[in-house]
Amino acid sequence: MVAVQTEHDFERGIAVLSQQIDAKVAAYFSSCVHCGLCAEACLFYTETGDARYTPIYKVEPMRRLWQREHTFWGRLGKALGFGRDLTEEDFANWQEMTYDSCTLCGRCSMVCPVGNDIAYMIRRQREAFAASGYSPEGLQAASTRALEIGSPMGLTLKALEAQIVHVERATGLTVPLDVQGADYMALLSSMEVINFPEYIESLVRIFDAAGVSWTLSRKAFEATNSGIQIGDSNIARELVGRVVDAAEGLGVKYVISPECGHAFTAIRWDGPNLIGRPYRFGVVHILELLDQLRVGGRLQTEGLDDRRLTYHDPCQIARRGGVLNQPRNLLRMVAPDYPDMADTGRMNWCCGGGGGVSANEGAEALRLQAFKRKKRQLEALGVDTLVTACANCRIVIEEGLEHYEMDIQVAGLTELLAEHLVTKPGPSPE
Repeated sequence: MVAVQTEHDFERGIAVLSQQIDAKVAAYFSSCVHCGLCAEACLFYTETGDARYTPIYKVEPMRRLWQREHTFWGRLGKALGFGRDLTEEDFANWQEMTYDSCTLCGRCSMVCPVGNDIAYMIRRQREAFAASGYSPEGLQAASTRALEIGSPMGLTLKALEAQIVHVERATGLTVPLDVQGADYMALLSSMEVINFPEYIESLVRIFDAAGVSWTLSRKAFEATNSGIQIGDSNIARELVGRVVDAAEGLGVKYVISPECGHAFTAIRWDGPNLIGRPYRFGVVHILELLDQLRVGGRLQTEGLDDRRLTYHDPCQIARRGGVLNQPRNLLRMVAPDYPDMADTGRMNWCCGGGGGVSANEGAEALRLQAFKRKKRQLEALGVDTLVTACANCRIVIEEGLEHYEMDIQVAGLTELLAEHLVTKPGPSPE
């Protein structure tokens, strides 16, 4: 039975941390030139000036263990009684660096001159911290809810069905459930169902206009994978497996990842490795699918948005997921001359709340301080609307804007397209 470790178990943590030191991690530590460039790529360092938030320093416990247990000089020093082993105090002290000050955004990895993937290393270190119980209570609770209820926010099927009733009344359309042999099975994040149900309404309207064959599954509708966020592969595997079983049971051709960054990472990139085999279906992000519909003439819009707006790239979708051009193609349908931020696309700055940081109450003050980076980006453009494609980014950005009393609206891209949707598209272009 998969369960969340809540009690501290230091010895287990050390054992798991040692297991995480694979060939890649060893190569990264061996090749690090200690240049410090990763610090300037991390908004937790740039906005605080605190050297503890230098990305490579965040994996110091794993580096120490690697050096002591996996290098010649380290093993020799240990045999001769030099140096010291990791302690429970080290785990307690590094919980903040492992969880509070890293969103797994991967920006530090982009600037490393020797190509070290520090986000990968932190994800590995989280395995040990989660296994030993040195993980934030908020993430522990979310993971427990995901396992027991099916949603990290405690969303039940009954609550989703209640939202579906509202959507069907608003649109006059039917939300398909458990349709055998549909082309697509859509996933939703709890935040979309609870905070942004207009996303569901937008899907229904766009898919109806485009003639998309799709369905939701009563058995697996939740996209968010808290196992990835807390760093527990067993939990992540269980949650991915539920989606895989539902999709393959319905015989769909594709699973649609919604406007949620880590959901995309979990189901598209990590999932097959977690379950140990390829899927019998494809995975497509909602923006990829919408852009395909645009190219095929099945998604058509009318009118232009006269607001001054820009686009925020969710890290897991853009930098680590490669969905870069599609959102821009789509946004230009309604805002052809919108300005991009100075650092955008692959080098975008994170909202500051990904990787489970937003679910960690203890990280709130640090997260709001880190938001100053996004604040300056928006002030430089003078926009009144920020468009994004991640429900978590949306909530985190809205909280940051409210905290700094900035009069800027936040909108989801799928929702924006639905507002300008031509409900009866014409024939496909030649």
